[in-house]
Amino acid sequence: MAADDHHTHDHHGSELSEMQLRVKALETILTEKGYVDPKALDLIIENAETRIGPHNGARIVAHAWADPAFKARLLEDATEAANSLGFVSPVGAHLIAVENTPKTHHMVVCTLCSCYPWEVLGLPPVWYKSAPYRARAVIDPKGVLAEFGVKLPPETAIRVWDSTAETRFLVVPMRPAGTEAWSEDDLARLVTRDSMVGTGLAKSPAEVRPKAQQ
Repeated sequence: MAADDHHTHDHHGSELSEMQLRVKALETILTEKGYVDPKALDLIIENAETRIGPHNGARIVAHAWADPAFKARLLEDATEAANSLGFVSPVGAHLIAVENTPKTHHMVVCTLCSCYPWEVLGLPPVWYKSAPYRARAVIDPKGVLAEFGVKLPPETAIRVWDSTAETRFLVVPMRPAGTEAWSEDDLARLVTRDSMVGTGLAKSPAEVRPKAQQ
């Protein structure tokens, strides 16, 4: 595992290229044998990237920010709370929500493979599935966060959660100050995929103006 300390996110390009080649080869074989309809496959991918993407998770987080009662439900039983909004598949894995606070910052990894709550976050990013991230997120979380541009106060503890085939995690990032009067639609625009994995923070109000001000 020590060798993984020398890896950075710059190495992900080669992994992505290799992965793309393998997927393309498999897709070609399945298509030639008539097992897969390319148009249907493209529709599935487009749906995961554009309709699901991180949008479902962002809506859940925004609702939790705006509704303290819902946030309490989410932290108590995220599967039930998310299902109440229609965002999690009934056959999906158990979802656990963890809330970032000034005292504790949460980060999610899957050390054995790449388990990921795709029902709420869409397709997992390449870096999430990479060996360097899976190893280093556990042994050097502060260093990994720094590579993502996240700098936390020295007093903030970092807790790393390991996803499994049965349990997935959703990080509820801290709500940015100055958004008290924002609608849920506008709040959702502050929530990024990385902030729900814990490798990022919610956007600042300066980055996203409310639609009413545009």
